[in-house]
Amino acid sequence: MPKYKILSLDGGGTRGIITAIILNRLQQEPGLSSFLDDVDLIAGTSTGGLLALSLAFGLNPGKMIETYESKGKFIFYDSIIRDILDLDRLIGAGYDNENLEIVLKDIFGSATLDQLKKHVLITAFDLDNEAQDINKRTWKPKIFHNFEGDDNDGDELVYKVGLYTSAAPTYFTTYEGYVDGGVFANNPSMCALAQSQDLRFFESPNISDVVLLSLGTGSSLTFVEGQKHNWGYAQWAKPIVSLILDGVSGIADYECKQILKDRYFRLAPDFQHGVNIPMDSADKIPYMIDFANNIDLDKAVSWLLKNWN
Repeated sequence: MPKYKILSLDGGGTRGIITAIILNRLQQEPGLSSFLDDVDLIAGTSTGGLLALSLAFGLNPGKMIETYESKGKFIFYDSIIRDILDLDRLIGAGYDNENLEIVLKDIFGSATLDQLKKHVLITAFDLDNEAQDINKRTWKPKIFHNFEGDDNDGDELVYKVGLYTSAAPTYFTTYEGYVDGGVFANNPSMCALAQSQDLRFFESPNISDVVLLSLGTGSSLTFVEGQKHNWGYAQWAKPIVSLILDGVSGIADYECKQILKDRYFRLAPDFQHGVNIPMDSADKIPYMIDFANNIDLDKAVSWLLKNWN
């Protein structure tokens, strides 16, 4: 039976190393050595977008793991002077994206989206569409892709798309007017499913032929205690980013599960109670490596063997 295979990768900063390790472990399972080669569409947001672009570029998960280990602290380098100037992110982003740009240019060079080996879907958010008609000027979600068609983004440089999708608010400065696609699709599964049904670009597969594997980057068990919170800007400012990212990930999971049923599988492991790993936790990479290597993959392996091959 024909199948259209989608791999969807969540955002999560340095936690992307967990996704890379999961992919690396899965392809080492008997019968799954080529499961990544068979993917038709790779969707990604933020660090998941960087992983998606890397896979489509031809890099293997092992190389991505090495990049997180060797470049994580460089990407999230923060000087004492910067902390003073931005009042620890109160009036400025935590990091400039210059170091990330260096890393991405080194990996992708001058490659464009249409030179990638796979179809990709990468989310970002355009802060200003710069429409000449003031009545149509607004911010909006932006989905970069390399499908054939009039609104194809094939000419976009891969490294720039990587910077667009990973400019997480409060963490990184904006890049050419874009911020992290996680503000609307930290889990891009539903975006990818919708793209697979877009008749503008190709003869869409029947929905019954679509299979989708969605991978999270590890979730901290977060809650706000109490039944009533008379909060304003100051109180909501810190938790709101995490609240948005977790919320949009959860609803995409619900939607895909309802539409695809057993042809959808999501692996989104939780950290132990009390363990909190923000997106910029490069110092916790050793913990994340150990965590990822001990995730039970039995259900994911069984699902892949049944639905992917």
